[in-house]
Amino acid sequence: MLRDPFPRRTAYSAIPAQDSDHENDSDTHDTHDIHDDDHDDHDHGYNSDNNGQGKGKYIDDEMSPLSRSSSEKLKAPHVSLDEFPTASSTGPSTGPSYAGASSVSPGDPPQYRVYRRRFLGLFMLILLNIMVSWAWLTFSPVVSLAAAHYRVSESAINWLSTSILFAYVVATPAVIYSLHRFSTKPTLLAACLLLLAGNWIRYAGARAASFPVTMVGQLLIGAAQPFVLSAPPHYSDAWFTPAGRISATAAASLANPVGAALGQLINPMWATAPEDIPDMVLWVAVITTVGVLGWVLVPTRPPTPPCASAAPHPTPTPRAAVAALLANREWIALTAMFWIYLGGFNALSTLLPQIMIPRGYTLDTAGLTGALLIVVGLIAAAVIAPIVDRTHAFTTAIRTLVPITAATYVAFIWAPHEGALAPPFVVAAVMGAGSFALLPVALEWAGEITYPVPTEWASGVMWAGGQLVGGVLIVGMDAMKGLGEGGGGGKDGGEGREGDMRAAVGMLAAIAVLAAPGVWLIGRKRGRGMGRLGVAGV
Repeated sequence: MLRDPFPRRTAYSAIPAQDSDHENDSDTHDTHDIHDDDHDDHDHGYNSDNNGQGKGKYIDDEMSPLSRSSSEKLKAPHVSLDEFPTASSTGPSTGPSYAGASSVSPGDPPQYRVYRRRFLGLFMLILLNIMVSWAWLTFSPVVSLAAAHYRVSESAINWLSTSILFAYVVATPAVIYSLHRFSTKPTLLAACLLLLAGNWIRYAGARAASFPVTMVGQLLIGAAQPFVLSAPPHYSDAWFTPAGRISATAAASLANPVGAALGQLINPMWATAPEDIPDMVLWVAVITTVGVLGWVLVPTRPPTPPCASAAPHPTPTPRAAVAALLANREWIALTAMFWIYLGGFNALSTLLPQIMIPRGYTLDTAGLTGALLIVVGLIAAAVIAPIVDRTHAFTTAIRTLVPITAATYVAFIWAPHEGALAPPFVVAAVMGAGSFALLPVALEWAGEITYPVPTEWASGVMWAGGQLVGGVLIVGMDAMKGLGEGGGGGKDGGEGREGDMRAAVGMLAAIAVLAAPGVWLIGRKRGRGMGRLGVAGV
């Protein structure tokens, strides 16, 4: 039976057995020096004792606040890999290799180190998320102009966005395999190629006013999107300590809606008439091309792991990983809520102009509402993610944010009303705050409760399901145009104007409310399976 030779993948696996002030005691082991170009970033070290499995030294001050304030709180039982068939039982690979590992003698304690270059990769991941989202929603803010340019219906233009969501689902298995087998950089280089090809094929289609060619480009962009969206937890896991992972995951994951916000604000400025559509697509293609080139400079992996949780360790086989996920009721409950709220957000943000314009709003006002939804959400996530990073109050955050988000979907049924600005602006701001803050917390909590299943499995399935639900909701809501109160009866832009989507938004709100009680199915499990972190007081 395979024994886990590496420390648990927990925030406290790199926490010293004694206080960090004792780092210079006589019994402290010295680490084997590894030279690197950013060696001066590593000026704080301490030992860790992992249940008698050997001492290691963590070099950096990123974990010191956690070690001083929370080390005595974080007490979760050991998670063994004994019951899982692992890759090492059938092959030589038991996890990522590190360039610096070869310079450490077998008798030396493991060495953990963080590198400033991790922020280069994080910046490029942020940029890539912006580009792929901007490409996804290129046509949504100018749906009527695009329909006129391609001589198709608005519903057909909606399919340009919806097709990306379905392409995402199809490409997800390849993404999970690629992240598991080749790590982040090769995976994202493949995404860059798909993104570049999709953008320029789409431009050729726009220039020729060919809807089928444009759709081909959209599908390639859709195939690139899961590579980009699934990468942040995997990247933060490899390069950051537990004290910084949620913030890193949040920064990269929440950059995706920034691209949507840019599209909502900028694309209507670029395209004010149907003949402007090709130039708008060209600008997006040029910006994307410039933005993705920097990935060639990003290292594949750090020379040494940042902490014990990122060290090479046996991982379950694909079959064992799937079985472990399906047996994890808490993850299933979390995933179901993630699917619904991610899908609902995608549907609402895609159809926002079509929801608001029949109620007396202009295209610019709808774009401003969409931008407000995203900007306020980013601010909220920037505040909440670091707090959860330090306190690890995952379930408290989820139980607070989910009901708030569900309530905003209900409020949005009536918020857009005869052109009044305050109601939709306020509701959109609160909805964005709840949705955006929830995203990185849910992804990181999924990594905790599913360990030792690799993060790309849990996050990949969560993202793919959310995109699929979003696609289904967009199709369904588009088919419900004009249903319900006064659908098609008005002429002055009021409540009864043709194409009113109040019934569709009501359906979306009902689904969001029905999903909210799922928060009480998470955080109840204690003991085995808690994963990388032990969360106190939750």
